Amino acid sequence: MKPVDFLNNPKTALYAIMAVYLWREASYMMVFYISGLQNISEEYYEAAYLDGASGWDIMRKITIPLVQPTTLFVLTITMADAFKMVDLIMVMTTKGGPNNSTNLLMNHIYQTAFSYWDTGHASVLTICMLGFMMIVALVQFTTMDKRAYYEN
Repeated sequence: MKPVDFLNNPKTALYAIMAVYLWREASYMMVFYISGLQNISEEYYEAAYLDGASGWDIMRKITIPLVQPTTLFVLTITMADAFKMVDLIMVMTTKGGPNNSTNLLMNHIYQTAFSYWDTGHASVLTICMLGFMMIVALVQFTTMDKRAYYEN
C-alpha cells in the first residue's frame, strides 16, 4: 500500500484535524466525567440493586441523569474550545489549506487580522463569533439544565 497524505487531501484534511482534536481533548474531558461519576452516592446503586434493576436501567435512570451537570459543562467547554482551533491548524501546517478545507472561523479571523492587517473586519468577525457562541451556550443551558439533577 502506498501512504495516504491525509493533510494534503481536501476531502480528508478536516477529518484528520478532528481526529487529532478528539484524541487531544478526550482525556481532559474524561477527568470531568470521572469526577462526576465519583460524586454519585453509592446508596442510589444499592437501592436500585435491591429493587432488582438491571444494569441498563441503572445506567439509564441513575447514572446518566446524575451526570447531566457534568455533561452540560463538558459540552459548553468543548463548544468554546472547538472555535479556538487555530493552534491545531497552525501546528499541523495546513494553515487553512488545501483549498481552504480546514479554514475554520477563528483561523479566518487570525488571517484577516495578522496576514491582511484588516483589524476592523477581524473585530467584527470576532464579535459575531462571540454572539453566536453565546446563543449556542444559552440554548445548551436552557435545554439541558432542565434535565440536570443537582443534589443539595
